Amino acid sequence: MARQRADRRQFLQTSIGTAAAAALTAARPQGASAAIQVKAEVPKAPRIGFAAIGMNHGHIYGQTEAVIRGGGELVAFFAKEPDLAEAYAKRFPQARLVKDEREILEDPKIQLVVSAAIANERAPLGIRVMRSGKDFMADKPGITTLEQLAEVRKVQAETKRIYSICYSERLENRATVKAGELVKAGAIGKVVQTVGLGPHRTNLKTRPGWFFVREQYGGILCDIASHQFDQFLYFTNSTKADVVASQVANVNHPQYPGLEDFGDAMVRGDGGSGYIRVDWFTPDGLKTWGDGRLTILGTDGFIEIRKNIDIASEREGGSHLFLVDKMETRYVDCKDVVLPYGQQLVDDVLHRTETAMPQAHCFLAMELAIRAQANAQKVSFKA
Repeated sequence: MARQRADRRQFLQTSIGTAAAAALTAARPQGASAAIQVKAEVPKAPRIGFAAIGMNHGHIYGQTEAVIRGGGELVAFFAKEPDLAEAYAKRFPQARLVKDEREILEDPKIQLVVSAAIANERAPLGIRVMRSGKDFMADKPGITTLEQLAEVRKVQAETKRIYSICYSERLENRATVKAGELVKAGAIGKVVQTVGLGPHRTNLKTRPGWFFVREQYGGILCDIASHQFDQFLYFTNSTKADVVASQVANVNHPQYPGLEDFGDAMVRGDGGSGYIRVDWFTPDGLKTWGDGRLTILGTDGFIEIRKNIDIASEREGGSHLFLVDKMETRYVDCKDVVLPYGQQLVDDVLHRTETAMPQAHCFLAMELAIRAQANAQKVSFKA
């Protein structure tokens, strides 16, 4: 047994590096977090110019900051809504507000455009951006219909521009980034299944009108669950997949007939299977907007990620990762994990590569979400 432990620790050290191995193997009391120094994420020196169009979702701030960290210089921004433009200007005073998106599309100094416009407006904007010779990064869902998807794929193939979708639950969550390193290192063997849970709090009084219009937000599986479809493909290493079954419901919001507050789906790929559940039922008693979780089942163990909160302990914050293998159960502190997406995307803009996200993966995740939504059985439950 001692020899097996030693062999496994050596494997982890050589596979995922000293810092990751230390997080896994350092002895600590049960329930205690590791005391690992946080790595400062200093923004890279500006390497590209970029702009933002559409601030209809607060995710635009995280998208912008990711690109700045990666070496992007925020040059300009545009929003049709004066209040949204004012808020964005306060957060990023270094950028100039333009009067029309064409000023951005026609500016040769701008190489990338980021957007969190109303969901069903993102794909048409991305098409205009790509046709102007620039790359594009959308908030999820980056596409809301199969017709949009077909056109985006066509224009992307023609222009060879990048159409990236910021699936932030994976790309901007430190524990999920760490899980990717561990899975690739073989820490839990071959992945068999992912179980992704995406609960959210409605905050109805603060939601804009488009939040309640099915055609604008895309439906709950298209919208929220695109995160989970992305994670399913990534962790099972699937390049082909089908939706086995899906369902949606408006359980508790009859006053908003266009809102779906519950949805789930089963999916099967060439690398594994997955189950997804998303909802708008986070109670006010939770300290955060949702107890998002991801379980990755492998042949030699499993990983559980508690993305935003660990309600079973006194640990603060999010990005909690638990690893269970043939030897032991471990808590992996992820606060020192560097988020690579912004830098990788800037690298891709400069070098015409696909290190941040393969284009085929980006589109397949949205295709699964859209098909799950389009084919979902609409269910109701007794009062």
